[in-house]
Amino acid sequence: MKPLLWMMCAGLLLAGCSEDEPPADPVRPVLSVVVQPQVEALLGRFAGVIEARYESTLGFRVGGRIARRWLDVGAQVRPGDTLATLDPTDQQNQLRAAEGDLARVQAQWINAQADARRQQQLYDRGVGAQAQLDIAQTNLKTAGASLEQARSSVNQARDQLGYSTLRSDHGAVITGWQAEAGQTVTAGQAVVTLARPDVKEAVIDLPIGVAEQLNPDLTFIVASQLDPALSTTATLRELEPRADATTRTRRARLTLASTPAAFHLGTAISVTLSSQVTPRSELPATALLEREGKTQVWVIDPQQKTVALRDVTLIDRTRDSIIVSAGVQPAERVVIAGVNSLKPGQKVAFDEDAQ
Repeated sequence: MKPLLWMMCAGLLLAGCSEDEPPADPVRPVLSVVVQPQVEALLGRFAGVIEARYESTLGFRVGGRIARRWLDVGAQVRPGDTLATLDPTDQQNQLRAAEGDLARVQAQWINAQADARRQQQLYDRGVGAQAQLDIAQTNLKTAGASLEQARSSVNQARDQLGYSTLRSDHGAVITGWQAEAGQTVTAGQAVVTLARPDVKEAVIDLPIGVAEQLNPDLTFIVASQLDPALSTTATLRELEPRADATTRTRRARLTLASTPAAFHLGTAISVTLSSQVTPRSELPATALLEREGKTQVWVIDPQQKTVALRDVTLIDRTRDSIIVSAGVQPAERVVIAGVNSLKPGQKVAFDEDAQ
């Protein structure tokens, strides 16, 4: 009887003890990401266009009325191709007048030659005066000088007539006309703009704040807006010193490392600007745990499948993300959901393939 009573008491005591022990923490499913360090900071993405590095604006070297434009915008031209012509009437009249003067002076020069020859013969026979010979020789020199001047005037008139035709001096593409047929232009006035398509560059307008941050280690990624797969890198060649008064932007010209065939003049591009920075990591804002003045994250031990709190150094934050510079290492896994309901050492379940 007594042994049975002792057994019953021992059973009750064991039952009471098991009810007092706390239950083990359940395995909690969590969402997580792998820490990926960043060594470049994105400064922005800007729209731009592909332009020719070398452009020239041509005009007539004489004034007059434009008779004809021979080509349109976008046309390819070769050296010597005719771009536009003036009404040549004035230049033709000047050439005729110069040729008439040349004929008259040539006749005077021939007469002066004959007179000088006669005076020399008379002087040699002793029947001519020295004074007459000197006068004849002086007249011959004067006629020779007048002849050279008349010839130069004819050449100049011919040049003026040639200047009434505007020609390309190099292979290029017409990118703009500043004058129309029938318009009267002055000498040197801009008429047409030519761009050399063999050397291209990217042109973008940057806000003043971004332009002031540019330095030699910046990287520009230039991609076509229609086909982002077409891309290349670029370096800063020129930054305009003054900002545009209307847009408050400064124009930057970039030298392309390579030029894809699809990068035609006028191609719309997207330029991504990044800079080298000290290693840092970007995490979702939901990974941050803030309490008692500390900024922490839960780091998962992939072997034990448990979590541990880790202090991190926060350098920037937005509504959706945080940037940390210390506290986590590359390839570590950080919890990004339910951070307020975890305990140190708690078992967790997570998708090991989630990045």
